[in-house]
Amino acid sequence: MKKLKERWGIQSNFQLVIIFIVFAITGSLAAYLAKPVLNFIGLSREVFPEHFFGGFLYYSLRILFIFPIYQVLLVVIGTIFGQNKFFWNFEKKMLSRFGLGFLFQ
Repeated sequence: MKKLKERWGIQSNFQLVIIFIVFAITGSLAAYLAKPVLNFIGLSREVFPEHFFGGFLYYSLRILFIFPIYQVLLVVIGTIFGQNKFFWNFEKKMLSRFGLGFLFQ
């Protein structure tokens, strides 16, 4: 835990617990919200064929939709929990590693 606190620039164990809680809530909520978002745009599970490739395509799209939902929720929920600075910096670092760092220039 000490190395993680140093790496992230965190002073207290309480702040570390809050950050872990935000990661847990965000991941669960992003996975939960991906299905209604796909249904809203007309890509429900019933649209895809019942064989393996239909399911594979649907769940691949669902995972792709989880990524942007997660990015937005991470900053929003982090702000609600009072950790906006940490999660905004975390977000910039993560997106720059995916080659999207030009968004913050």
